[in-house]
Amino acid sequence: MVMPASPAVRSFLAPLLEILSAQAARWRPRTDRAKGVGWGVGLGGGIGSPVVEYPARSQGRSTLEGEDHEDAEADVPVSITNSRVIYEALKACGVRLISALPETWLVHLIQMAQDDPEMILVRLAKEEEGVGISAGAHLAGTRSAMLMQNHGFLASINGIVSLARLYRIPLLMLISYRGEFGERDPWQTEGGGATEPLLRALGIPYERLDEPVQVAHRISKAQTLAESSLKPVALLLCRDLMWEE
Repeated sequence: MVMPASPAVRSFLAPLLEILSAQAARWRPRTDRAKGVGWGVGLGGGIGSPVVEYPARSQGRSTLEGEDHEDAEADVPVSITNSRVIYEALKACGVRLISALPETWLVHLIQMAQDDPEMILVRLAKEEEGVGISAGAHLAGTRSAMLMQNHGFLASINGIVSLARLYRIPLLMLISYRGEFGERDPWQTEGGGATEPLLRALGIPYERLDEPVQVAHRISKAQTLAESSLKPVALLLCRDLMWEE
């Protein structure tokens, strides 16, 4: 259950949520590069505004501009089906604000939030900003989730400890678990090895999401614990769930 905010706090934060919603509507992903997730000049911001860039499509594959979403990318086979399962589970828990920084495994989740008029998508310049976004959403009575890669989680520790832990903010974090068994990118391996030990060291409860049948139940349980304990909770999006090989 979301802790009710006082009328004064709600009155103060309501304009902020309206601004975030307006900015989310103005920012649009770019599709002018061959593949990947990156940065550029967003329509709602200046240089450095984050953008989502999908891989180029072959016949029957979609761009971000409204064509049919029929298949996963040819070069980056992130599961659309399992991303949809995750997204629907978040909505079923009442999440109505998502903060995210572009990342390959999260590309479909970000796009689904972008396309959903019932969801506010806040694009970040760095992952730690999402802690403040979720804190404001909580005080305004809105459930939120942070989407990030595990290296982004490592870069967010100060905000998680100094804001979410210190001021008892429920923080639902969905972390793409790069660097585990099957990882092909050498630059992802060190962060993968540090993710679970650091979660344990910080006392952050976490679960792995390996199979789609686990997703709805574990996301619901994670959201419940985050709100009852007023603390961060993490779900690790594993390769077997996110990657189609």
